[in-house]
Amino acid sequence: MHIFFSVGEPSGDAHAAKLIEEIRRRQPQARFSGYGGPRMADAGCELQFELTQMAVMGIAAVVPLLLKFFRLVKQAEAFLSQQRPDVVVLVDFPGFNWWIARKAKRLNIPVIYYMPPQLWAWASWRIRRVRKFVDYVLSPLEFETRWYRKRGVDAQFVGHPFFDEVAEHKMNADFIRQQSERGGTVIGVLPGSRNQEVRRNWPIQLATIHRVHDGCPSARFLVACYNRQHLEWCRSTLAAGGGDLPIELCVHRTPEIIAAADACLMVSGSVSLEVLARHTPAVVVYACSRPLYLFGRLFIRCDFFTLANLIAGREVMPEFAVCGDPTADIERMAGVLLEWIKCPDLRLQRVAELASIAAAAAQPESTAHAADAILLRISNAEKPRAFDRRAA
Repeated sequence: MHIFFSVGEPSGDAHAAKLIEEIRRRQPQARFSGYGGPRMADAGCELQFELTQMAVMGIAAVVPLLLKFFRLVKQAEAFLSQQRPDVVVLVDFPGFNWWIARKAKRLNIPVIYYMPPQLWAWASWRIRRVRKFVDYVLSPLEFETRWYRKRGVDAQFVGHPFFDEVAEHKMNADFIRQQSERGGTVIGVLPGSRNQEVRRNWPIQLATIHRVHDGCPSARFLVACYNRQHLEWCRSTLAAGGGDLPIELCVHRTPEIIAAADACLMVSGSVSLEVLARHTPAVVVYACSRPLYLFGRLFIRCDFFTLANLIAGREVMPEFAVCGDPTADIERMAGVLLEWIKCPDLRLQRVAELASIAAAAAQPESTAHAADAILLRISNAEKPRAFDRRAA
C-alpha cells in the first residue's frame, strides 16, 4: 500500500505524522511519500520536498514563490505518474493542494482531503473544485461536515486531531511544577507558527504585555515559540524594546505553557482548540494588512475567525482583528487580561464555560477514525470519478 501526502502547514505536518503512525499500526508494510514537514519525515514519510517551509499567507508573500510552487506541482505529477500510489491525501493548504488534486485526478488516482479548506468561511464557490477533484472529505468539525454534505460532497466527520494530541501528549511535569512554585499570575503568549504571522503579531503582543505589566507587575509571561528561529527573532525584538519585562521565551513548550497559564494571549489558529481543550481563558489577536482586512470584510461569511468560537457558536475567546494603528486593540486586549487577573471569579467562570464546550466538542480518537476511513476507502477500491478536462 502506498499513500502520497501533500501537506503545507506546520500544524498539518503534526496531524499527518500522527495519521501516518495510525495507518502504520494497521498496515505495517505501508509506504508513505509526498510533500510535508519534519514530523512526517520522523514518522517514516519519504519527503520529496519539505513543503511546510513555504507556508505563507497573502498575495504579496505568495507571488515570489509561484515559480517554485509550479515546479513542485510538476515534480508531483511526474512522481504520481511513475509511482502510482493507491491514494493521494491532502491536508489543508488549498492554494497549492488544488493543483495536486487536479494532477491526481488526471491520473485517475483517488483523492482524499483531510482537514479540508474552510470554504464555509469565505469563497464558498470553491466547492466546485472539491466536487471535481476530491473523492472524499474527512472533516474535523461537525458543522463543517454538514456544510459539505449539503453541497453534494462525500464527507465524513472524524473529529479534530488536536484533541487527540492534547490527550496523548506527555507534558514536562517538571516545567509545570517549576512554574507553579514560582508563583504569580502566568500569562501564556502564543505568537503563531508561521514566520509571517509571528512578525506581524509579536510586536502587538509585546505592546499588550507592556500594558498588562503596568496594571499587574506581579504577572509573568511565558512565550511559546514554535521553533528556534522564532525564539531568536522574538528575543531580538524584546532586546530592542522589552525593558525589564518578566518574560521567558521557550521552544517546544506550547502545551506546557497553555496548561501552566492562568490565561493566554494568542494568535488565531488551530492551537485555539488546544487552549479550549485545556480550559485556559484566552484573548485572540490576528494582525493583517489593510487589503486583507477589507477583503475579509467583503467576503468572509462567518461570525468569528477563531475555531473555538465557531464551535461554541459564540465568543468564548475575545477576538481582535488588528488593522492599521493597533493602539486601541492593545488597550482592549490588555483590559480583558487584567480583568481576568484582578477578578478571579470571572476567570473561573470562563474556565468552566470552556470545559463544558470542550466536553461536548471533543471527538475521541479522531486520528484513528481518519486512518480507518482511509484504509476502508482503499480496500473498497472504488473507481474514482473520471477527470473532467473542462474543469482543468
